[in-house]
Amino acid sequence: MKALVHEGASGVNGLSLQQMQDPQPKAGEVIVKLKAVGLNHRDLFILDRHKSTEPPLIIGSDGAGVIEAVGAEVQDVRVGDSVIINPGIGWKDNTDAPPEGFTIFGHPHHGTFAGKIAVPAEYVAPKPEHLSWEEAGVLSLSALTAYRAMFTKGKVQAGMKVLIPGIGSGVATFLLQFAKAVGAIVYVTSRSAEKCRNALELGADKAIDSNGDWDQLLSGEKMDLVIDSVGAATINKSLRQVTQGGTVVTFGASAGDVAQINLRDFFYGQLNLLGSTMGSHEEFLEMLEFIKEHDIKPIVDRAYSLDNFNDAFKRIEASDQFGKIGFIID
Repeated sequence: MKALVHEGASGVNGLSLQQMQDPQPKAGEVIVKLKAVGLNHRDLFILDRHKSTEPPLIIGSDGAGVIEAVGAEVQDVRVGDSVIINPGIGWKDNTDAPPEGFTIFGHPHHGTFAGKIAVPAEYVAPKPEHLSWEEAGVLSLSALTAYRAMFTKGKVQAGMKVLIPGIGSGVATFLLQFAKAVGAIVYVTSRSAEKCRNALELGADKAIDSNGDWDQLLSGEKMDLVIDSVGAATINKSLRQVTQGGTVVTFGASAGDVAQINLRDFFYGQLNLLGSTMGSHEEFLEMLEFIKEHDIKPIVDRAYSLDNFNDAFKRIEASDQFGKIGFIID
């Protein structure tokens, strides 16, 4: 099978299309013949985490396709089923944090950017019928991350004021759609006027320039919930924008890992600062039911063939996308 493999050099320079051996199902596993897969910022980070001295690695976490084969002891999945893959393995029931041994496809184990992948049968689910293959292929990691941050951690409810800094990423566009689906009032920020316009078309109540004075641009309105995936560049703005007793959920650090906060403002404000990442299989199944109930679809920015992987990685590295970038598997 054809696969996008990382080896021999760090970063994008280590990527190449190669012919790899088809996977065979072990007991409890299924083989998914992939139709479409999704590119995430995580895939960029893996290109530096995966060392040049380590064995070749098929990258990629998201994917959807058709069951081609089943291993021994598999009962509820059949050849020919159309499925979507939960990329997180080893986190079944919802808990405060993932258990020891939790892993994500694409590192340290082979991922989805290939013709086929072996998956534990319990981590595939029926593809939502209202989604195309492109949409199903890019869904899982971003939508699950957004679902846990918004509902499990943020406990969003109708009428709450929610701020999403840095609109444009796959997760951020899901956050916007999820919050609006339950009746929240949603504000977003971006440095891009085009992304602000796109967010308004998607349902945002207000979109402001990230580089401006948030409090002034939001007319002094304070938020019940801020979900911040940007990192050090925005975390203090997020904390200042939340109301007393409000909550900031953070799950990303694309603009820096280390930040200083004013502790006196933090504790006098009775603020809640929560970390979140990915989610359990229980939440994954809840998320699929939620998107079916509310007819939510991923915003697909562009879909490439694997042959054009360089263009896709350049686009996500520059943060030019609005929504998810996908690959169609031949």
